[in-house]
Amino acid sequence: MSAPERIPPRSVTPPPDAAELLARGELTVRGRIREASNAALYCTVSYNGEDAACVYKPVAGERPLWDFPDGTLAQREVAAYEVSEATGWGLVPPTVLRDGPYGEGMCQLWVEVAPEAELLALVDGEEPEPGWKAIGFAEVGEGRTALLVHADDERLRRLAVLDAVINNADRKGGHLLPTGDGRLFGIDHGVTFNAENKLRTLLWGWAGEPLTEEAAGVLEGLRKGLAEGGALTARLEPLITGAEIDATRARVGAMLASGTHPEPSGEWPAIPWPPV
Repeated sequence: MSAPERIPPRSVTPPPDAAELLARGELTVRGRIREASNAALYCTVSYNGEDAACVYKPVAGERPLWDFPDGTLAQREVAAYEVSEATGWGLVPPTVLRDGPYGEGMCQLWVEVAPEAELLALVDGEEPEPGWKAIGFAEVGEGRTALLVHADDERLRRLAVLDAVINNADRKGGHLLPTGDGRLFGIDHGVTFNAENKLRTLLWGWAGEPLTEEAAGVLEGLRKGLAEGGALTARLEPLITGAEIDATRARVGAMLASGTHPEPSGEWPAIPWPPV
């Protein structure tokens, strides 16, 4: 199936009933998103006179990974959405698990990106300019290196906290979707929630720095929700394993105990490649 010639824009702000629309609407495949490493289909969904564009990733189209159980990536995407919703930050587009034309899969609302937004850059010099945070040095050809930086943006900082909680093993630049109304969404959360530390991200600019008061409050709310019998635990239990929920609790507890953003462990490549 070929990619559509033009993907029409989606609503920037998700409608209040987006999850119901995605879960219960009629799903029609319009094309394939070729850049995705697993099968990702561009679709429209219709329900009760409402229409939206979405991405459908069938479990049957997932490629096996050596460090994640087969056929679990769609559930992890939904689990990331559930944790995002529990933070109150709304950093992941509405995402559900449902049947579709190619079997069970993840279905996520499409988000239209503001192309002028700049969150990542390569710059000369050894220190970032004001308003930017250093990630590390990258080879840019002919023996030259440049400093890779990301914006010192509170939206990215919130996403860095979320990624640490869900143990995101693949936060690339292309997974950051700034919108025209000032929101920021993160997508592609299939390799998350591993019980082993696998945090791999571009958002290391705050590593070792104190958490904001807001982030500490959000983490305290997550700790309560992740308790035995907690509301968030109940939502995650059908999606990830008990050991993975325990590990999520431990990560939240460790961040609260340290009061800081995590730092690279040195046991796992800290930055995804390619970074975008």
